[in-house]
Amino acid sequence: MVSKSDDYKAQQIQVLEGLDPVRKRPAMYIGSTGKGGLHHLVYEVIDNSIDEAMNGHCNNILITLHDDGSCSVKDDGRGIPVDPHKQYKIPAVELVMTKLHAGGKFDNDTYKVSGGLHGVGVSVVNALSEWLEVTIHKDGGEYHQKYKKGVTASKLKKIGTSDISGTVVRFKPDASIFETVVFDKSVLTDRFRELAYLNAGLSITIQSEGGASKTFHYKGGLSQFVSYLNKGKTGITKEPLVIDGEKNDVQVSVALQWTQTYKDNIHSFTNNIATREGGTHLSGFRSALTRTLNNVSKKRNFLKGEQKLEGGDITEGLTAIISTKVPEPQFEGQTKTKLGNSEVKGIVDTIVSKALNEYFDENPTECADIINKCIQSYNVREAAKKAADITRRKGLLESSALPGKLTDCQTKVPSESELFIVEGDSAGGSAKQGRDSFSQAILPLRGKILNVEKARPDKMLANNEIQALITAIGCNIVLSEEDEFKLDDARYHKIIIMTDADVDGAHIRTLLLTFVFRYMYDLIKAGYVYIAQPPLYKISKGKKFEYAYSEEEMMAIQKTMPNSSLQRYKGLGEMNPSQLWQTTMDPETRTLLQVSVDDFDLADKLFTDLMGDDVTPRKEFIEAHAKEVVNIDI
Repeated sequence: MVSKSDDYKAQQIQVLEGLDPVRKRPAMYIGSTGKGGLHHLVYEVIDNSIDEAMNGHCNNILITLHDDGSCSVKDDGRGIPVDPHKQYKIPAVELVMTKLHAGGKFDNDTYKVSGGLHGVGVSVVNALSEWLEVTIHKDGGEYHQKYKKGVTASKLKKIGTSDISGTVVRFKPDASIFETVVFDKSVLTDRFRELAYLNAGLSITIQSEGGASKTFHYKGGLSQFVSYLNKGKTGITKEPLVIDGEKNDVQVSVALQWTQTYKDNIHSFTNNIATREGGTHLSGFRSALTRTLNNVSKKRNFLKGEQKLEGGDITEGLTAIISTKVPEPQFEGQTKTKLGNSEVKGIVDTIVSKALNEYFDENPTECADIINKCIQSYNVREAAKKAADITRRKGLLESSALPGKLTDCQTKVPSESELFIVEGDSAGGSAKQGRDSFSQAILPLRGKILNVEKARPDKMLANNEIQALITAIGCNIVLSEEDEFKLDDARYHKIIIMTDADVDGAHIRTLLLTFVFRYMYDLIKAGYVYIAQPPLYKISKGKKFEYAYSEEEMMAIQKTMPNSSLQRYKGLGEMNPSQLWQTTMDPETRTLLQVSVDDFDLADKLFTDLMGDDVTPRKEFIEAHAKEVVNIDI
């Protein structure tokens, strides 16, 4: 007998019409329904304006965050066409807004190069918005149309005359789809600054309705971009080297400058889309750098015998922007994180190699300074490799060779195992006594670990606390682009940073996150890294007591418990084992924050600013965010 649930007939096959697939599976189109996906809506709309700019038709873009939660993007481009489409018998703008894969980007005569989702972008924004309205200035007229959840809500109307051209798209994200519908102005601002650098001469302004505005306009383009990223760093060359070339309709623009720092800062773009995972253009750039620097080094007798510079030696301290304009880009993934055009690698390689050879021939002093920097990195890498080999061998041994300070859990199944990283022996002692010994391991650290943002890899690997971390976690670390992270070796699938709720605790947490971000980033990508949330207060009245995890929660509890006493926790060691278990470690009652990265480049810059050598960016960050501080230890 066939049950009703097994009765699989033709009528059970669903066909999602129009924009229904987007609303059904939004993450397929914008990556996620979280904060990243929300901001992706804005990027898709502005990409259309940027495409106009790239093709010489737009000079100014204005983004406004409105009080009602909507966002508008206004440009002075040609305006979306409003004439009827011959096949579909509706205005072209309505077709663009309501049909997937409808747009002018498939026609190379309309757009030589473009970003966006090739006819998918603005219709996806429309589908995922509570409402969207478009106003178009074109051919002497002003036109308006409105949509609700991707469906046409009004006919296109001519509402007046106009002596300008351009498009205004205003939309309000659908709160039933997104986890948050509040735009983060700082995240958007960073992206718009980036776009202004990538499009020299274009003016991009972001403003809040009735509030402050900020305009980005850079005539120097990529050169200014590199100088901005290198603010506060000492450059080996006085100015960034700029490379421009074109071959087979592929435009290549590169700006690069070596600095006296230890980290590289390399960003790649295609048609203004940030290719976070690189691709063929980045591969071409790296191969050109490695081959050219090795050839020049050997030719000028900087290298001896079999010595050979690796990619990491050459890119240490290098800041570079690689921007390509490709007529028919092939991206891996809907949200474009990696360029796949095979022909682009050779084009970038050829253009960059030629320019670098010419530069080194004409600037022998700068050439020597750059090569000496690379060779210094080579020597340090060799020392670090020896230290890393020792550390990695330790990580592959049985539990008896694990750090002596580690109190391991009983289970050896990583998916069942949790590692609590705590500061100091006092908190470590409470954690050991209060834990679930079957699944929870405790690793106490002595004081603050080394700031790896300022330290070379060999010094970092010689640090006892970092050695203990690497060995306890069980994975290798990534020292250079040649290293492959071995996520499967992770001994725990929850790595929980549990520090005191004071300034020192916050600093230790930041130091630990800096180390993980720089050398074990795949742990974050896998969702293995968490931050514990110990209570800030204990409110007591007689035998009754409650814990508060925020200032607001504390005040709310005090209202229900008048004349109660208040205890402010500054250290985990102030809690006895049972309190620590109940408030912070018990999976049934605790609160954990999972560490994730929505924007890698923004996170990368933040770690550099906060933990790097230069004081100025740190000061600027503190000044910008001082009003957001809730608890200050004095």
